Amino acid sequence: MLVREIRVGSVIFGGSEIVLIAGPCSVENEEMAMLTAKTVVECGAKMLRGGSWKPRTSPYSFQGLGADALKILRKAGNEYNVPVVSEVMSAEQIEIASEYVDMLQVGARNMHNFTLLTEIGRSGMPVLLKRGFMATVEEWLLAAEYILKEGNESVVLCERGIRTFETWTRATLDISAVPLARNSLGLPVIVDPCHAAGRRDLILPLSLAALGAGADGLMIEVHPDPDKALSDGGQSLSLEQFKLYSEKIGAARQSPCRLKEKTRR
Repeated sequence: MLVREIRVGSVIFGGSEIVLIAGPCSVENEEMAMLTAKTVVECGAKMLRGGSWKPRTSPYSFQGLGADALKILRKAGNEYNVPVVSEVMSAEQIEIASEYVDMLQVGARNMHNFTLLTEIGRSGMPVLLKRGFMATVEEWLLAAEYILKEGNESVVLCERGIRTFETWTRATLDISAVPLARNSLGLPVIVDPCHAAGRRDLILPLSLAALGAGADGLMIEVHPDPDKALSDGGQSLSLEQFKLYSEKIGAARQSPCRLKEKTRR
């Protein structure tokens, strides 16, 4: 099945280029956000990510800066001329987020929030829909249909790992979901190896596996000092680590098997 091209600002998902999205798990302050943005864009990232409202397992963990984070993320995007994406957790947040971001993200915990999906569909904004960590591929695709049925066809799917019996990783990356989802709805699929692994040493091999499976992009968490990050530091790359990562991913983008797969499509 031909994959639909989804445009977000200057970025095209589902085209010939692998889209690299990078940035901090949470926007903690303007200085760290701008420094991270500068580095990742210089290294080839085409889009910035950054958490504004953070759905955390513990209510005592850092919950994000909210609208202030959106303003910082927008400033970084404008400074380095790239589009930005951030998660919304409720229908009430859509309006304010749409003023600052180019793409709305639905996180894994909200994939079954059908009211949110419907309202995002009505917003007309491009959407990044993450797979719930307990969702089947079919349930994930049906969640996308909630957005599509409102007339919003600008949907990009994101595989970020599912919960299994394995305990050595945060989740288990379901690599088979990439071709299954792409071939079912004809929507672009990207992979978030950071949330799947929960540990930075696995980010590169999982990314290479994702590209081999035909992923249209990668979403990577980057922080100037991961050990001091307010959220998900263990699965974030430092600025220097991201530079090395981007070099290896850049080489993999040009692999003959990847180019052949893109040509067939």
